[in-house]
Amino acid sequence: MVQFGGVDYFNIESLLSAEEKLVRDTVRDFVSNEVIPIIEKHYREGTFPSHLIRKMGELGLLGPTLPAKYGCAEMNNMSYGLIMQELERGDSSIRSFASVQSGLVMYPIFTFGSEAQKDHWLPKLASGEAVGCFGLTEPDFGSNPGGMKTRAEKKEGRYVLNGAKMWITNGTVADVAVVWAKLDGKVRGFLVEKGTKGFTAPEMKGKHSLRASVTSELVFQDCEIPEENILPGSSGLKSPLMCLDQARYGIAWGAMGSAMACYDAALNYAKSRVQFDKPIAAFQITQEKLVYMLTEITKGQLLVHQLGRLKDQGKQKAVQISMAKRNNVHVALEIARLARTVLGANGILDEYPVMRHMANLESVYTYEGTHDIHTLIIGADITGLPAFN
Repeated sequence: MVQFGGVDYFNIESLLSAEEKLVRDTVRDFVSNEVIPIIEKHYREGTFPSHLIRKMGELGLLGPTLPAKYGCAEMNNMSYGLIMQELERGDSSIRSFASVQSGLVMYPIFTFGSEAQKDHWLPKLASGEAVGCFGLTEPDFGSNPGGMKTRAEKKEGRYVLNGAKMWITNGTVADVAVVWAKLDGKVRGFLVEKGTKGFTAPEMKGKHSLRASVTSELVFQDCEIPEENILPGSSGLKSPLMCLDQARYGIAWGAMGSAMACYDAALNYAKSRVQFDKPIAAFQITQEKLVYMLTEITKGQLLVHQLGRLKDQGKQKAVQISMAKRNNVHVALEIARLARTVLGANGILDEYPVMRHMANLESVYTYEGTHDIHTLIIGADITGLPAFN
């Protein structure tokens, strides 16, 4: 297989450290050798390549920014972003798995959990021995998570959960779910383990997008969990929103991976596909499409690069993460659609990755805050006038 050489028109490579380049190249090789050869089959069959979980753990791709004392790689946020970029070049489902495991499960356990919870779960999650999921979105509450109906009630020595969560990545296969519920009117986090009585996680079927990802519903019916399974540091809606910022950061990088894959496929195809006695890359309209793709990829790369540096300095703002997620997913979807037109009818075949990335990006455009919600988040920040109800 021809190894992917990357897309870097502005020599952004020169801004990376030797360690960051090594991380990126390691994941790039992993995706080229382990993901791309099998992902179309899994996408077609609607299955997740679970054999890759332990391999991602061995490479340090799960919870990579967390401390080594918990079995994690203790990388910087730039490296984490580059990991997400390369994984999504393979498929959004692979990046989603790592993103949820890292930003939505390990991060809240590390940030809000007790030392006992950290010691028990983080090494298992880092190695891939255990899988986690994150339950915030509900059937009736997506963009407005504060309206959640899931409730926790304190009883002697335990909590009792009732409610349901929707669109949960990894839910059916997860060993532990980080579940957000209202306790005495305040949002708190709880660890619900697989097999707990009253807890079920049926898989959602019939998806046209993210087909190689496990998407589930979580149902709690008088689900009793031990008192020590509450995340003691969680307090209010701010806690899950902090987790979402971690995930959105990874998505902003990941979208560039999808965009790079689509651009690379379109460029190679345009240079080899001959019509009217010359490659279609020689036609002005095709060149305009390729130039648009490359320009938007370059802008998106610079956006997440600066965001990564800010994050490593602890200076990033949630609205900056919103802008990066909003912009990069939007342009990645536009690039996928344009790439499909360059490939013509061949663009719908799974011989090429474009249609798969396009369908996946339709979900990424919506999850972890829709495009419109991020627009309103940024709009409220720059005007001082919230447009939310």
